[in-house]
Amino acid sequence: MKNKTKLPGIFLGIVLVVMYLPILMVVLYSFNEGKLIASWKGFSLDWYVKLFQDEEIWEAVKNSLILGVLSCFAAAVLGTVGAVGMAKVKSRTKGPMEYISTLPIMIPEIILGMVFLTFFHLLNLPNGMVTLVIAHTAFCIPYIYMMVKARLVGLDKALEEAAKDLGATPLRTFFDITLPLILPAVASGCLLAFAMSWDDVIISIFVTGPKVTTLPIKIYTQMKTGVTPEINALCTVMLAVTILVLALAGLIRKRFAKRR
Repeated sequence: MKNKTKLPGIFLGIVLVVMYLPILMVVLYSFNEGKLIASWKGFSLDWYVKLFQDEEIWEAVKNSLILGVLSCFAAAVLGTVGAVGMAKVKSRTKGPMEYISTLPIMIPEIILGMVFLTFFHLLNLPNGMVTLVIAHTAFCIPYIYMMVKARLVGLDKALEEAAKDLGATPLRTFFDITLPLILPAVASGCLLAFAMSWDDVIISIFVTGPKVTTLPIKIYTQMKTGVTPEINALCTVMLAVTILVLALAGLIRKRFAKRR
């Protein structure tokens, strides 16, 4: 007889509770009538009304979106070009160069923040959106670089060689053969980089200016005066948007799969 145990089910249940119970509590207390996020005073939608009337919050959301898109686009270009170029390099320095290119995700963020602050000061570059984009691009590049690098390992080099034999230039070969094949890896890296940019607090505090506030910094500064259920409402809206985007992506993927 097979020895059946409930340990896997118990372990899975504990993991699910630890992961999703806090999220459910955030959603629940976004409808709390009271000002305290840990004391239930009754059901209310007032915090959602205040959220959509709070211009500072939405300005911070807009800044975070602009920062995430710009930094991910720049990181996608640099990371993809770097990975493709490094794949063609045959030198003893290739290993150390690849290691150095991934250092930004290994160095503590507080050190990176201080480095960027000093660097921008030496350049006499005022802190603001420009410095934020440069800093976020720098630590987003390794995520896209590693994704594309892993994808390039599994590509058939004969495809590029066949394109070159047919008269295609290296640039034409890249755009017609290589780029379509590595595009899923680039997209995955961009999503991960965007999430890291959207979530960053430490580096952003060092390089942002008085006129530019991102959403994580806005929430962090509000913790000093007390977080209200308005932040819970914002998190709930963001969660709903994320679920909607994932559902649409799954639907589009299914439709493309049926067409094939």
